[in-house]
Amino acid sequence: MFITPAYAQAAGGSTNDMLMSLLPFLLIFVILYFLVIRPQQKRVKEHNEMVSSLRRGDVVVTSGGLVGKIAKVIDDKEVSVEIAPEVKVKIVRQNIQEVRAKSEPVNDN
Repeated sequence: MFITPAYAQAAGGSTNDMLMSLLPFLLIFVILYFLVIRPQQKRVKEHNEMVSSLRRGDVVVTSGGLVGKIAKVIDDKEVSVEIAPEVKVKIVRQNIQEVRAKSEPVNDN
C-alpha cells in the first residue's frame, strides 16, 4: 500500500529526457523537409512559370500524352492545341506537362 521512495523519485521526469525523446522526430522532419518538401515546391514553381510563359506556336506535351502545337491562347486557364491538321482541342494550361520547342513571338499583323 505504501509507495517506496525509489518509485516516487522515478515518477518525475526532467525536461532533458523529454527533449531527448523528441529529438529523433525533429530530426526526421528536418530531413523530410530538405529531401521531399523543398524539391517538390521547386518543381511546382518551375511548372507554374513554364505554364504562364506559353505562347502561340509552342510545341507541347500534355499530361495525357498528346503532342501538339499551341494554336491560340484563350485565357489564363485554357489554350487551344492543334494535334493534327485542322484538329484543335482546348486544354487546361495546368495539364501541359512539357514544352518541347519554344517558338519565336508571332506577329498577328
